[in-house]
Amino acid sequence: QVQVVESGGGLVQPGGSLRLSCAASGRTVNDYAMGWFRQAPGKEREFVAAISWSGSTTNYAPSVKGRFTISRDNSKNTVYLRMNSLKPEDTAVYYCAAESRLRGSGSATRGMYKYWGQGTQVTVSS
Repeated sequence: QVQVVESGGGLVQPGGSLRLSCAASGRTVNDYAMGWFRQAPGKEREFVAAISWSGSTTNYAPSVKGRFTISRDNSKNTVYLRMNSLKPEDTAVYYCAAESRLRGSGSATRGMYKYWGQGTQVTVSS
């Protein structure tokens, strides 16, 4: 069993930056690939970024590539999402999740993730 808790959301102006954190706990948590997803009002939950269990491989949605960076610190059991050049369309609840399989590469497919956090709100507005 893996538990994840997101933090770091808030209100930011267009062009600004935020860093989200995802604290994970549970047995062998560092053996799981982790991902970030987001859900805007009235829309489906969509993939944002993912990182392999070792941190050697990352994967991004085209809409955030070049602006967002996912990383992990396995000594702290924490995954980060650095978001730069934020746009109003980035406004959403951001969710962290752990894959259901051990030692994955970081899938963009929502169904590959089993353990989800409660989400943190990110609002980009002037």
